[in-house]
Amino acid sequence: MVDLATQYQHIKAEVDQAILNVVSSTQFINGPEVKSFQNELANYLGVKHVITCANGTDALQISMMALGLKPGDEVITPSYTYIATTEVIGLLGLKPVFVDCDPDTFNISPTAIQKAITSKTKAIVPVHLYGQACNMQEIMKIAQENDLFVIEDNAQAIGCDYDFNGVSMKTGTIGNVGCTSFFPSKNLGCFGDGGAICTNDDKLAVQLRMIANHGQSKKYYHDRVGCNSRLDSIQAAVLRIKLRELDNYIERRNKAAHFYDEAFKDISEISVPKRVDSSNHVFHQYTLKLNDEVNRDELVQFLASKEIPAMIYYPVPAHKQKMFADLNTECGNLEVTNWLTTRVFSLPMHTELTLEHQNYIVKTIKEFIDK
Repeated sequence: MVDLATQYQHIKAEVDQAILNVVSSTQFINGPEVKSFQNELANYLGVKHVITCANGTDALQISMMALGLKPGDEVITPSYTYIATTEVIGLLGLKPVFVDCDPDTFNISPTAIQKAITSKTKAIVPVHLYGQACNMQEIMKIAQENDLFVIEDNAQAIGCDYDFNGVSMKTGTIGNVGCTSFFPSKNLGCFGDGGAICTNDDKLAVQLRMIANHGQSKKYYHDRVGCNSRLDSIQAAVLRIKLRELDNYIERRNKAAHFYDEAFKDISEISVPKRVDSSNHVFHQYTLKLNDEVNRDELVQFLASKEIPAMIYYPVPAHKQKMFADLNTECGNLEVTNWLTTRVFSLPMHTELTLEHQNYIVKTIKEFIDK
């Protein structure tokens, strides 16, 4: 699904030297590389503050803590997402309110959000799934009308541009706070775990930094309960190099996606990913929908037999996970979410895909469809 080995070869000399420099400096925690990366990422995103942390899950947890959410507060979130989005809601004693998604974009439905709001609702967590922006115009309007926080889960869409009221903004910078992950397979991935939080709110940034560093206002002075969540200097050094390549990586992913689009556009059994006018797509994943006539599991098994990886992401949505079994959290029947989990699958999508690879993948899928 991802060819990190070949990607590394293209930047090997720079990465090796950067890692060696960190080792030689022995400044492994919060060293100059971390500070430089935070500044460079802030400049790239066009946001005032970037606070790095240990992983994307921590980024979400720290954000909810900094916003002052309390046990029992309701947080609206899609059920169709990776579990980290909803896991931290439960961890903090908040109540996840699961809502449905759009059948074409896979992203959270603003209409479903509106219907789910109660007097206990405090925040919305939109997830820019697979690399395309949610309808942030409508989500921010709903949030402002109902005095709600917006925490963007931007783990899959870093680098995505969104037209917000005629102004181009990066996803993750539109809400009160944005969270991202640098897990190795992400579009901007490090060589281990890593994450970051961004905001334009000066006061919130102070709280985010404090929480991520044991609640310290200054060394040995702890103003609030926090946690220990840091991006180490080696990861920051790698990310600085990859950040300079990110737009190129996105361009190459879009080129690969266009090839898939053209190859599948006339196959009635398959629906290619929809593009919305308000944002570009950075294609963290290239996810297809199959009609009801195609046996998805048999197709995935057939591809595997031909040494082609294919993934079924999120086959069990959050509202059906055991961890939430004791919570009465479902909003409606989540019809679209339930249907999508049986119909979607993702093809290899990365910066090192070749025409030879893609031709073979397409040929094999057509072979199965035509059987």
